[in-house]
Amino acid sequence: MLSSSTFSHYTSSIKKHQLRKIGNMQNQLKDHNHTVQMQHSNSMKLNEKKVKDLMVNKKRLVEIPYTASLAQTMNTLVANKVVAVPVAAPPSQWIGAGGSMIVEADKQTGAVRKHYIGMVTMLDIVAHIAGDDHLSNSDYVIEDLDQRMSVPVSSIIGHSFEGLSLWTLNPNTSLLDCMEVLSKGVHRAMVPTDSQIENTNISAGVELVESSSSYQMLTQMDVLRFLKDHSNEIQSTLLSRTVQDLGAITERIYAITDRTKLIDAIKCLKAAMLNALPIVRASDVCEDDHKQHINVSFLFLALFTSNILGHFYLKLMILLQGRCRKLVGTISVTDLRGCYIHTLKSWLGISALAFTEQIATSPLYTASDTPNDIGNSTRELVTCYADSTLSEVIDKAVAKHVHRVWVVDQEGLLIGVVSLSDVIRVIRQSMLTDSDA
Repeated sequence: MLSSSTFSHYTSSIKKHQLRKIGNMQNQLKDHNHTVQMQHSNSMKLNEKKVKDLMVNKKRLVEIPYTASLAQTMNTLVANKVVAVPVAAPPSQWIGAGGSMIVEADKQTGAVRKHYIGMVTMLDIVAHIAGDDHLSNSDYVIEDLDQRMSVPVSSIIGHSFEGLSLWTLNPNTSLLDCMEVLSKGVHRAMVPTDSQIENTNISAGVELVESSSSYQMLTQMDVLRFLKDHSNEIQSTLLSRTVQDLGAITERIYAITDRTKLIDAIKCLKAAMLNALPIVRASDVCEDDHKQHINVSFLFLALFTSNILGHFYLKLMILLQGRCRKLVGTISVTDLRGCYIHTLKSWLGISALAFTEQIATSPLYTASDTPNDIGNSTRELVTCYADSTLSEVIDKAVAKHVHRVWVVDQEGLLIGVVSLSDVIRVIRQSMLTDSDA
């Protein structure tokens, strides 16, 4: 039997042990609360950022006059290593894209010097090169390329959605509102350096009437880089989640095969109004298996909008659903930006895959620096898995400067794509959730 003193010592030890255990639990709870508070505080800091915080090291806007030919426009894109430029015209002579009135004015007098009438992207130029849908003879397009590239740039504005709309973002627009615009497929917006807004929708961050002495361009990639640089201010639990879990994967995806000619690939980019298409391995059984993989709803829409249905149907046969096909390459409108006219003319008849392999050796794609809006300088396939984390996908997109990361399975079969719009969307949703917490 224990003595009273021994029993007292024993119970005292138990109490001390329990107190230490409770103290440790309290400390762990404090650490957890501190971590949550720090994450919430960091999220609040990111929520407080403005568009002007993203424009610190941006250069002055690259633009072209409305009288420039497409050949001159292409040379401007090549020289400045960009894939889109706004088109400037004399004031009071044009209606801006989407009815907008975005002008450059003298800072001192306020006198309007020029009016931006639209945005010309590589997709607009690609659509023009592809020609009318009824021109099924690729040889005609190749022979006619010089004439096609001699037309004024003002004549092709609006071939793509982006060319129809000019977007501006006020420097004081919140990062969250900026991300809302860019998460819906808008790839770039003009930012005035000294805004003179007459009519603005602050909730969307988009101005219909804007006057400034100069502008800069903000792109989706600029925003993604900024978010990557401030990744410590984003919930770590978000960055460690998979892109599949976050719903960032688009599974409906169209492709061309490794047998598709470059000119036909260009026509597919125009038909689908896409900036890039994956290249998948063609079936060894029968080339006509393309017909079995066409999405019926997409085909009906394309046929409905075509003037000459029969010829367009034949051209669309090479545009197929790429899901569960072996991914072997990517063709992008950015690839075409690096081609001078005489070079492009000689390459239109080769396969799109061979074209992407040849441009990989071009000096325009092997520069040591990687400016904004330039495409990937190598032909390495930029891919991820469905269980890849959001952090991994962001790192790949920024490092390789690509606007989409193809999602493949363990055998390299294509199962979807994660675009910059998808990444910006899921991060914004998380920031909104954190701010409401």
